[in-house]
Amino acid sequence: MEIIIIALFVLGYGLIVTEHNVKIDKAATALFIGVGCWTLLVLGIDQVPLHQISDFNEWQSAHPDNILGLKGFFEFRLMEHIQEIAGILLFLMGAMTIVEIIDAHDGFKIITDSIQSKSKVKLLWMISLLTFFLSAALDNLTTAIVMVSLIRKIIPDNGTKWFFGGVIVIAANAGGAWSPIGDVTTTMLWIGGQITAGSIITHLFIPSFISLLIPLIALSFVLKGNIESIPISQDKDVDKSDQITALTLGLGGLLMVPVFKTWTHLPPFMGIMFSLGILWMVTELMHGRKLDEEKSRFSALSALRKIDMPSVLFFLGILLAVGALQEMGALFQASIWLKHHMQNTYAINVTIGILSAIIDNVPLVAASMGMYPIAVNNLDPWLMHFVQDGTFWELLAYCAGTGGSILIIGSAAGVAVMGLEKITFGWYLKNIAPWALLGYLSGGAFYVLMHI
Repeated sequence: MEIIIIALFVLGYGLIVTEHNVKIDKAATALFIGVGCWTLLVLGIDQVPLHQISDFNEWQSAHPDNILGLKGFFEFRLMEHIQEIAGILLFLMGAMTIVEIIDAHDGFKIITDSIQSKSKVKLLWMISLLTFFLSAALDNLTTAIVMVSLIRKIIPDNGTKWFFGGVIVIAANAGGAWSPIGDVTTTMLWIGGQITAGSIITHLFIPSFISLLIPLIALSFVLKGNIESIPISQDKDVDKSDQITALTLGLGGLLMVPVFKTWTHLPPFMGIMFSLGILWMVTELMHGRKLDEEKSRFSALSALRKIDMPSVLFFLGILLAVGALQEMGALFQASIWLKHHMQNTYAINVTIGILSAIIDNVPLVAASMGMYPIAVNNLDPWLMHFVQDGTFWELLAYCAGTGGSILIIGSAAGVAVMGLEKITFGWYLKNIAPWALLGYLSGGAFYVLMHI
């Protein structure tokens, strides 16, 4: 049965990678393999995996009247996974809704309309740095979409836009890697307790910035001259005060989530929901006297209809599937194999980062979290890498976040830019990928040198 479950996961993952060719949405495939893996696990289980014997014995002692045996135990384990997954999904839904409310009020235009420059190199640096810091406050996908909308307004020719789009992908992924709310994989590690907000910001900011700085310097020598013309921004149909209020409360609420968690010790989704509640109430009061048709455009209910629910369901399916592999013991065996053959956590992380350019980084990070439990402080040199804020978890956040920039299909931000600007895979591979790889390796090397 174990072979069938792994085969189902591999087959499903192949369908996810080739989503555009097979014409099946990746969310549908992820849900199928997620539920399918757990179904096969429960129906075919005949013994407790070795790494769970103590957990099973403890559960059985606490439930002496249970008549379901192993099926009851794995139902209990499934609900524990659901509890962890629900926290991630609720956090993502709250963050997506806040971003949609800001966008409905044209809040991002305050930022984008302030950029005025005709020099290609100067504009490249301004947009790259803005993307880097903005993605840390929002997320890399949303920031990439916002910045592509900006360059469409100020850059007339496609050739130049493609170079800018490539750097936006690198900057968005680099900015998301050092923030607990900037990339879904970093958020997963933060919610899971592998990293803390203060530590990830402190230790990954410079490596992430280096991963952007190297490609940025290289492409500054490629782009020459000035932009032909910069159109004047059109008049907005949203009051300036409403734009400022939505942007301030939205970004402020997102930035306060780590502070809320540190202060209250409540899960991060509680902080994001609290911020959403405040923004929702304020925007309701702002538009309370408007006609229903006009008011609905700015409402949180409208924003909820626009959030990317297929992506949320994709994360649900993938995390369920990875959880089944963990319960089966496959991830435990994989961790033993990696330790035996690589014998170096830095090498494991760098490999994971390069794989994330081909394979979605969400299941890679989820699998890593399943393979390696959070260790307690002890004298074992290997386990010391896996304590909270250990080098393995921090470098994993960096590698999984920035490694996706090596190929344009390696991250959600890259796929979005590819679709919006019609950038071809081959063009990115030739003109952007080498510099993205050099930046990725340079930032990773800096982190390793600081910790050996």
